[in-house]
Amino acid sequence: MSDSFDRLRQLAETYCSTIENVDEADSQWLRKVFRLLPQLHAAIAVFLEEDSREGGHTEANLEVRFALFSKLHQLLGERDPYWMEYDLGSEECRSGSLADDLTDIYCELKQGLKLLEEQQADPGNILHRWRKGYQVHWGRHLVDAERHLYDLSTRGAI
Repeated sequence: MSDSFDRLRQLAETYCSTIENVDEADSQWLRKVFRLLPQLHAAIAVFLEEDSREGGHTEANLEVRFALFSKLHQLLGERDPYWMEYDLGSEECRSGSLADDLTDIYCELKQGLKLLEEQQADPGNILHRWRKGYQVHWGRHLVDAERHLYDLSTRGAI
């Protein structure tokens, strides 16, 4: 495949590794994610205009997803929830969740990486899955996470 795909794959591996190794002892993990997401966004954007193939978005293992979400939700604490455009005024009504965003991005990227590692799919098929998944699902999570992390950084909360 191309250098652009190699870059996207490398960023996906770095992102997934960062999320997999998150713990309370690493106070810099959120800052790493904050710097990584725009790079990941730029890397996938290179491929958004290409022709589509058949196939695409597949659902993640819900048990794995929930376990990861729970871990991130606990670690983020008060930094997790954020306001969405349609939320009402009280604090309890914040429906955005950084843990949910980071988990969904992780699950989408990890599926493709696993298939590449197991050599069950060619890189072109993985690229298509990532691109299609971005367009219908994880792209929105990426944008929301970037926006919320930007807001946290301006308040010195990262």
